[in-house]
Amino acid sequence: MGRIVILGVFVADTTYRAPRQPRMGETILGSSFALGPGGKGSNQSIAAARAGGDVHFVSKLGRDTFADMALRVWEDAGVTPAVAQVEDAATGAAFIFVQEDTGDNAIIVSPGAAGTLSAADVEARADLIAGASVFITQLEQPMEAAIRALQIAREGSARTILNPAPAAELPDGMLALCDYVTPNESEAEALTGLSVETLEDAERAADALMAKGVGAAVITLGENGVFYKDAERSAHVPAFRAGPVVETTGAGDAFNGGFAAALAEGRDAVEAVRFGCATAGISVTRAGAGPSMPARDEIEALLDA
Repeated sequence: MGRIVILGVFVADTTYRAPRQPRMGETILGSSFALGPGGKGSNQSIAAARAGGDVHFVSKLGRDTFADMALRVWEDAGVTPAVAQVEDAATGAAFIFVQEDTGDNAIIVSPGAAGTLSAADVEARADLIAGASVFITQLEQPMEAAIRALQIAREGSARTILNPAPAAELPDGMLALCDYVTPNESEAEALTGLSVETLEDAERAADALMAKGVGAAVITLGENGVFYKDAERSAHVPAFRAGPVVETTGAGDAFNGGFAAALAEGRDAVEAVRFGCATAGISVTRAGAGPSMPARDEIEALLDA
């Protein structure tokens, strides 16, 4: 198993369940509230570690109760933190609305201390990043940190994964630093200008991403699985059904973490996609983001079923 290094943010998820979102100026009663660990980078780190990966997470925290939560969660999951704690900023938090009958969600993220991650912070972890087998970043921390980390990873031995979430306009040349890009349908559309509603649409978007320099496009399609394409092949990997859907908040992070863990242990890319799909398929049957990530034996059992 090679080392996995992930750059990203931790936030405390404040999750509210209700039949619908309130309209502007309206107050409605929710059915439940939960506080738990979140942030795409942290979630992906937990998913990859629980899937068997040797995971190091690069980020920033404040010195507060939410930071204490992060450190406990990472210790429990087996994630090694490469994290600075600062006095002048709070640890981040997220508002998550979950629709009761579908499990669909809407999210506002405030990264807090991790929102100050800079190129210099990344360079301080250059040896760790360059020596990784697999490196992942997303777009919840500042763009300059993500770009510099991808450059360092590419200069070293790492295979690079960009999960372009939340959707954002990317600087010229950033996609060419990526061996794999893992957008969902809306993120793929934001990157390519092409609507993604069918497998044919996904292939067109994948071609557009590869024309921008991406090594392989890995487009996640929710309940329709994942479309994969590189220079030599394409594949549609169906979603796994592990039980009734409870919440989809952590599904993309579960996929990315499982995908990275499988790549780091030497699996073929399409097999790694299948492993990621199984990881995500279990995660959606549970509430929460970080807490929904399955253990390695659960993933293997679903793959063998």
